[in-house]
Formats: sequence, structure tokens, C-alpha cells
Amino acid sequence: MVESLPFSLFMGCLLGFLSGIGIGGGSLLLLWLTLVLKLPQETARDVNLLFFIPTALIASLFRWKQGALKLKEILPAVLAGCVSAALFTLVGRQADTALLKKLFGALLLVTGLRELFYRCKDQPRFRKAR
Repeated sequence: MVESLPFSLFMGCLLGFLSGIGIGGGSLLLLWLTLVLKLPQETARDVNLLFFIPTALIASLFRWKQGALKLKEILPAVLAGCVSAALFTLVGRQADTALLKKLFGALLLVTGLRELFYRCKDQPRFRKAR
């Protein structure tokens, strides 16, 4: 069932939606591919990269059209991200897969905890009932 084409299309759409609204569909895709479909980590990483490129470009295009992205402001981050991705792809190919899995798991845990407990300084912790 989970390996069928219709279910894969459904998961692709769901994860694309989550990527588009900034939730991290790529991270969830990695978990889906490795834990549910039992793909090797290297294959899942490659699929994730292919998934990320079009979803990031489309979401960025829409955000740019809305005026939320200023090209001059984000260009240094884009260039640094591309250089870092190329460099660490080479490093990642030489690294132990078990270590990469642990580092990725730690990153997801820290990110999840931050999302649970982070709040803006100017935002009240709880909203008052009206």
C-alpha cells in the first residue's frame, strides 16, 4: 500500500504543501523514505535534494511576487548556501552514514524543541480571552 504509485503521489503532494508553507517537508520526506520505505540513507538524501530544488524555487517565486523576499537581501545567503551545499556534499560522501543519521536526528530534535518552546519577545505567552 505505502509503496503504491497513488500513495506516493499523495505523500509527494502533502510534503510539497508542507514545504511550500515552510514547515520542512524535506525533513519529513527523509524520515518517510528511510523509516517507512526503508530506502538507504544515501538514496533518500539524493531523492530529498531532487525534491527540494523545485519546491524551494516555486515557494520562493511566490514569496518574491508577494514582496516578502528582497533579492539584494537574500542573494548573499543563497550564494553561501550553494557553496556550503557543494562543499558538504563532498564531505558527506566521505562521512560514515551512521554518524550522518545521528547528526540529522539531533538536528531534527533541536529544531522540534525550538519550535515548541520559542516565542517572540514582544508576543505574550498566552492570549487573553475576549
